[in-house]
Amino acid sequence: MFGGLKKRLLAARNRLDTSIGAVVEPSTAPVETTSPEVPAPETPGFPSLVDKVKILIIDRELVVSDKDVSEALSALEMTLLESDVALPTSDAIIAHVRTSLVGKHRKIGESVDTLVVRALKNALLTVLGNGFDLTEYIKTHEHPVKILFTGVNGTGKTTTIAKVGSYLKKQGFSVVIGAGDTFRAGAIEQIDVHAQRIGIKIIQHQSGADPSAVLFDTVQYAISHKIDVVLADTAGRFHTKANLMSQLEKIKRVMKPDLVIYVDEAVAGNDAVIRAAEFERTIGADAVVLTKADMDSRGGAAISIAHTINKPLMFLGTGQSYDDIIPFSPAQVVEELLGGDA
Repeated sequence: MFGGLKKRLLAARNRLDTSIGAVVEPSTAPVETTSPEVPAPETPGFPSLVDKVKILIIDRELVVSDKDVSEALSALEMTLLESDVALPTSDAIIAHVRTSLVGKHRKIGESVDTLVVRALKNALLTVLGNGFDLTEYIKTHEHPVKILFTGVNGTGKTTTIAKVGSYLKKQGFSVVIGAGDTFRAGAIEQIDVHAQRIGIKIIQHQSGADPSAVLFDTVQYAISHKIDVVLADTAGRFHTKANLMSQLEKIKRVMKPDLVIYVDEAVAGNDAVIRAAEFERTIGADAVVLTKADMDSRGGAAISIAHTINKPLMFLGTGQSYDDIIPFSPAQVVEELLGGDA
């Protein structure tokens, strides 16, 4: 996953290593000989003057200047932008890395790579945020937890709902699905097939019915049957479609979801980031799911989306089967991208 970005970050990491490594001065090598002009103290247990000098020189610190890293940081910026990382996110990463490195007092003998990897990891973790632990949220909130899924057409929203339902069922939660996409031809049949395959109850009305009524009935079913989680499907829509956005606002008023989840494709790159920001402004979102992450070598959307809309990533879709969904872990993603010790 994100193989292309991983290779580019490795190249950027090596450039920073080289730039900072060049700061090392030959004169900083520790003294290895004892000058006959400097007598050692006679008091047992105390270091000689030469030993003190050796300690001071070995502990000298080298200060990294902006000039030392400016060229490498410019290359890193291009790496991020070419990987579809949104400009505000790229700027935030560069600023964080620069702050972490410039003016840094690096002790001689400390690995340059350790310094660089730590700066890069901290920068990425800062923009990625903390992720979103759905199972913990469900455990700590009143049931049924009502989750409304939104997004544009063709991004895999309905399949994602089935994957999340299967995931939650395996975590020991009871789930009901509301077939709230009454607009798209075949949508009810599609979610019904998914629900049957994963063994989850579905509430549905006829095609063209008011989706608010469908989801209201789903919530009432969950309450009366003591179901843990309601997963609500909705019609895919673009933020520019006023009638569908107005319908979504009505759904929110009627259903009163605990969580609104925006679903888009990782391969959409910056388009996914822009659309998520528009949905957040018009409807609001509590978390994001990105599908087709296994097909996205650039990784720009995954890196950018949480920072841009200030909402966490919850899951990544990684394939076609119901098990191909993984909780998003910023630390795990950063480790995969950079590795190394920090």
